[in-house]
Amino acid sequence: MSDILPDILPETLPEMRDGESLLGFDPLGRVDAELRFIGRIHTPWQRGNCPKNVTRARESGQGASITLEPGFAEGLTGLSVGDGILLFYWMHQARRDLITQRPRHLTEARGSFALRAPNRPNPISLAAVRITSLDLAAGRIGIDAIDCFDGTPLLDIKPSAPAVDVPPELG
Repeated sequence: MSDILPDILPETLPEMRDGESLLGFDPLGRVDAELRFIGRIHTPWQRGNCPKNVTRARESGQGASITLEPGFAEGLTGLSVGDGILLFYWMHQARRDLITQRPRHLTEARGSFALRAPNRPNPISLAAVRITSLDLAAGRIGIDAIDCFDGTPLLDIKPSAPAVDVPPELG
């Protein structure tokens, strides 16, 4: 288990629920790319009190912030307070070995790719957030809310484009 979940101690893993199943291989044994974290997300959340999605995080009224690693602040040029952005982040404490899961609100298991749960072979999450403060010189961004643990690594930031980001209706 430690090869698949290097950041998690086996005794801290949540128990598997009925209908959940493990991958038959170690996803880290099939690495195809390398990623560079560009910063960290700072939140009031940790295991046990983290909202299950960004909507619930917004309902809490607690904002969050991002601090970019040195050298990346210039990439914020063109963003402003009030802008919507998409954050891609690495759920570093999530399980990577589940291929089916049964969230508490469902009676039957679903495939990991049919859920927005953080537990997945590549624990990448996405949140659409609003910029509440911006310090370009320091590489700091305040955001309205997010649903991840304090210290979560940030992979990327993209501007939100509602006309592009929403799938079309099927005709």
